[in-house]
Amino acid sequence: MAFMHFDESIEILENIEIKNYKKVKKYLTNTLGYILAEDIVTNHNSPEFPTSAMDGYAVKHEDLALGRLKILGINPAGVELSDKVIGGVCIKTFTGSLMPKGSDTLIPIENVTVEDNEIIINEDVPFGFSVRAIGENYEKGQTLIKKGTKIDFADIGVMASLNIVSPLVYEKPRVSILSTGSELLELGEVQTSDAQIRSSNNYILEALVKKYSGEALQLGCIADDKENILQSVKEALAQSDIVVTTGGVSVGDFDFVKDVIVELGCKVLFKGVRVKPGQHIMVAQKEDKFIVALPGFAYSSTVTALLYMVPIIAKLQNGKSPLRMVEATLRDKFNKRNRKAEFTACNYSLEDGKYFVDFNGKKSGSSAILTNMLGSIALLVTSEDDSSKEVGDTVNILLID
Repeated sequence: MAFMHFDESIEILENIEIKNYKKVKKYLTNTLGYILAEDIVTNHNSPEFPTSAMDGYAVKHEDLALGRLKILGINPAGVELSDKVIGGVCIKTFTGSLMPKGSDTLIPIENVTVEDNEIIINEDVPFGFSVRAIGENYEKGQTLIKKGTKIDFADIGVMASLNIVSPLVYEKPRVSILSTGSELLELGEVQTSDAQIRSSNNYILEALVKKYSGEALQLGCIADDKENILQSVKEALAQSDIVVTTGGVSVGDFDFVKDVIVELGCKVLFKGVRVKPGQHIMVAQKEDKFIVALPGFAYSSTVTALLYMVPIIAKLQNGKSPLRMVEATLRDKFNKRNRKAEFTACNYSLEDGKYFVDFNGKKSGSSAILTNMLGSIALLVTSEDDSSKEVGDTVNILLID
């Protein structure tokens, strides 16, 4: 079987076209972490009128030279005041209050002394002091939050100020997770044979789906039985946008997943990539739904999920993979072992704006060493044509946190 170049497989993913994005209006406070499906454009100025930024006295700036001003009245926030500031008078005005007509400056309480019904100016202020100008926060017709933004707390606050009750967002893709293997034990299941192993793939995949803005549907472990796998994948595909499987994609007698995908009428985008770990990765598409068939070893399935599942979750929300590639400096030697694209767990740190990586505590061995993913880790990226690296060399790392 001919294996595809890693870059070609990523290009295929990037060129996938989604015909119908799923969008929904959600109540504002329930949109944290969702991707915005519309531009947020203002329909008014904020503030709409000159507004006080402090507690103090609204005055005409030129009147400060008089030294004493008569207090005409008070101006609480939320009240429409009919009194006007005219020569020689001031109006006591509070934070958030509209500036009275005729005033152009606010002198803080701390700068004056009140005597009878007058203020004595102890310290002058410049023209326009503590007056929020019209549109200081935002102007009418301004795009404040762009479509494609992942909604965070500040976005929610701004939308609330615009009275946007239910913004339009992309639905989070529903991702069904299936682990295949007759040897697998579910969480909490009692081991009855030395040949049995504890499943971790389905749980780490569920965590990855949630971490990267999908909705996980945990379907557990299924035995290596073709009909059972066929029915399970078929049902999963009917109720989800992405089906992620682990195991069953290699060339063994009981690796049925790859055959099931074809029997379900899915278009195979690629099967087999020159990548370590996870060379038997398989990705298929049926309309706007996808099957991502990952290897069975824990480290392999985790890395390939990051490389292939996470970008598809983003793609279904009209976005790009949230993983970021940066340059870093090696503090340990790296031995290139294969003429494949390699993704190797490493420790990383950010010091004075520069990234550094080492392999302290990371084990060499099979693609089953999930503990290599513990800690502040990134993935060291080397291409097919790269050679071994020396201490001090500049390398690329994929940040996954």
